[in-house]
Amino acid sequence: MIAIRMTRHGAKKRPFFHIVVADSRSPRDGRFIEKLGTYNPLLPRDHAQRLTLDKERIAHWLKVGAQPSDRVAKFLSQAELMKPRERREQTKKSQPRAKAQERMKAEAAAAAAAAPAAEEAAAT
Repeated sequence: MIAIRMTRHGAKKRPFFHIVVADSRSPRDGRFIEKLGTYNPLLPRDHAQRLTLDKERIAHWLKVGAQPSDRVAKFLSQAELMKPRERREQTKKSQPRAKAQERMKAEAAAAAAAAPAAEEAAAT
């Protein structure tokens, strides 16, 4: 499978990314097929060099069936090269936290419902 993703370059604490087309089995910073652009997160959001894209080549790779990573898909939708992806409700990592939050809400609701009953019992 062909992926459009970012490879990290730059020094320690000074990230700089190349947007590349690569085989999904190759390492993140390993072999790639073609370089399609750059992303420099240290520049201000409105700076022209923060995100550069070769739109013609990206359109070609999307037609061929390359799948962009989540972050690259967000960049491409901002550049109007593809429609935005729908946001997922939860990732697998956040599910236990969400279940714990639901359990805490249920316990709080149960405690709130029991509080008036306890007050009535104490008053009589």
